[in-house]
Amino acid sequence: MSRHLVRRAADVPEPPYDELGHRRRELVGEGDGSVHTGFGLCEIRPDGRVAAHVHSYEESFHVLDGAVILDVPEGSYLLEEGDYGLLPTGVPHAWRGAGDTAGSWADMLAPVPRARYGHDTQPVPALPARDPVRIDVRDPRTRSLGHFEPAQMDPGKQSQDLLAVSASMRTALLVYSGITVKMMVDGDLGAVASTMFMVRYAPDGVAGTHDHPFEETYLILEGVVDATLDGERYRLGPGDLAWAGAGCVHGFANAGEGPVRWLETQAPQPPSRHSYRFTRDWDYLREALGS
Repeated sequence: MSRHLVRRAADVPEPPYDELGHRRRELVGEGDGSVHTGFGLCEIRPDGRVAAHVHSYEESFHVLDGAVILDVPEGSYLLEEGDYGLLPTGVPHAWRGAGDTAGSWADMLAPVPRARYGHDTQPVPALPARDPVRIDVRDPRTRSLGHFEPAQMDPGKQSQDLLAVSASMRTALLVYSGITVKMMVDGDLGAVASTMFMVRYAPDGVAGTHDHPFEETYLILEGVVDATLDGERYRLGPGDLAWAGAGCVHGFANAGEGPVRWLETQAPQPPSRHSYRFTRDWDYLREALGS
């Protein structure tokens, strides 16, 4: 089985809503050979809901459009475009529609749900449908939630106002060789099985070929990128998705005149050392030994 896959936005049919007004397009799952990654796009109608349940996996999410309400034992939260969060393993939760239009979000499930075990999901008694509140980074009760703005990817705009009240290492921007990375969900937010973050390449941004001892998923949100996955080349645009399994050699180069930005996930969480194995380093060693 291939160690990578590419899903074009136009080639993935939209499933019908279920009886409660919710639907999910699976983009990466057990059938693709994934072990650690379940990735999909969810949508809920304004009057829709997902009944309370628990998972034996970790769930991270990022709201792409509209608004949704998340009910958890601690409270109910109104989540809008740019909001993200973590649902740890075993936490009861439910979803409700909000606003006048459908709300949509990307979800990352780690490890991958298994069909033979009921997709590792169990219904639980209903949670109270309280009046939802907005997330607030100053409130420790929303410690598993956050908010992202595309302007946060600009190294020249890391102001206190942009960083939404609280500046900390959580709001830090990683910048290198035309690439910027904004962490969203990781161990600092309470995740143990996966990460979720935003990546932006400047017009000259390039990442040389490399591989990892974990799986990665890339959902393109803006711009155009040339991706190489185990020697096969793809041009990806908004709505397209790529998945690289452990050991898949991959690299990226911005293929447009403006920036390219995507939502990225990793599972399991990267080790503290030897997360990257660059092709260039081993090519250098062969040449050095040969000379």
